Amino acid sequence: MEPQTRFCRAADGTRIGYAVLGEGPPLVLVYSWGNTIETEWRNAGVRTAYEQLSEGRQLVIMSRRGFGASQRDVDDLSLDAQTSDLEAVVNALELDRFDLWGFGDSNGACVAYSVRTPAKVSRLILWDAYVRGSDFMPEGAIRSLVELARENWGMARRAMADVVLPSGPVEDQRWLSDQWRESITAEMAGRYVEFSRLLDLSDYLPRLTTPTLLLTRRGDRFAPASYAQAAAAIIPNARFMLLEGNIAYSWLGDISYIESVKAFLDEARPTVRLSSSEPAPIQTILFTDLEGHTAMMSRLGDAKGREVLREHERITRAALAGHGGHEVKSMGDGFMASFQSAQRAVECAISLQRAISALPTAEYGLPEGLRVRAGLNAGEPIAEDDDFFGASVIAAARIAAKATGGQVLVSEVVRQLVAGKGFLFHDTGAHDLKGLEEPIRLWELRWEQ
Repeated sequence: MEPQTRFCRAADGTRIGYAVLGEGPPLVLVYSWGNTIETEWRNAGVRTAYEQLSEGRQLVIMSRRGFGASQRDVDDLSLDAQTSDLEAVVNALELDRFDLWGFGDSNGACVAYSVRTPAKVSRLILWDAYVRGSDFMPEGAIRSLVELARENWGMARRAMADVVLPSGPVEDQRWLSDQWRESITAEMAGRYVEFSRLLDLSDYLPRLTTPTLLLTRRGDRFAPASYAQAAAAIIPNARFMLLEGNIAYSWLGDISYIESVKAFLDEARPTVRLSSSEPAPIQTILFTDLEGHTAMMSRLGDAKGREVLREHERITRAALAGHGGHEVKSMGDGFMASFQSAQRAVECAISLQRAISALPTAEYGLPEGLRVRAGLNAGEPIAEDDDFFGASVIAAARIAAKATGGQVLVSEVVRQLVAGKGFLFHDTGAHDLKGLEEPIRLWELRWEQ
């Protein structure tokens, strides 16, 4: 089903266009400048992303003033005016509570609205976020780009498409250039580029109380990943996902992250609790713990040691959120988590190990680095008071204890559940595990490969 375009009026009378797709809990997408639903829907890759994202939810896709389906001839591009555009769409649809997703410069309106109206926004997602555009957009370079757009809009579009889609393919670069040609004038594009450079969210981000997920790709040439990390660092309890690739356009390239986004959004949905001692559906259980935790605390002292533990906790929780994991409990130097998908559990373990190994631990006085042990098992545990018990849980804990620092061990059942998914395993043989009657064959996940 194609999106249905509708219109409403902002507080100053500006006509704002938006489209609606799907049914369910609402997720409002606020376009970065120059995007329009009609041209996006013509791209098969983008259309696939929207179809995946709209499964079980209502997508509201809005253009801000000055481009797309919204009124083109506008004077006021201030942050307040753009936040008013979002408010107009929310009021037109009579949304009491909804999830919100911003992209690049549109993060400004999303963050401002979330700070001003926190009771309305359940979850906030920020793609290519940054604190201040001036931090990485030199005034001279922006002035040159604006002048090029005004003098030769076609050349400017091609240059920008190369930045957004540096690895192509050429067909997508051409499509993106055409989208800008159809959706925004050179003059308005120049004004939005200037707005992006002047956008400063340093006062808003620390005041966010909405659960927030920030995403960017490692090789993004539009907004380098370090600037999104800096934004995440000043948002209370934010989660940060660093994706592989260099494509700044969210709906092109590898879009497998959409499942992680959906898991993050669904955390806010009410879930059915299992009654005491009721068998749970098949779960994959992950246990982790820090190798040498006691010795580390003794060497660093309480204050510095706790700082390291907080970073470990932040990374672990971000990995869980990014892969649909449920934190069952934290045990000081480790975690117990559950997953409804064995594949997502294995991907989470890989993400966790890679993030931990990339930490600049010398800054904490740990030149040898942090090393995490991880163990995975799947089965039908007993659910009781938001916890899991039973043989499958005991096995997962014992598997983690068998691992060495930096190692991920999985049971035979987990390996079989993810067979054919592209993971590499090494057979370590059968092991006797404390508390279990029979030996269990364990496989080492080669996460570095």
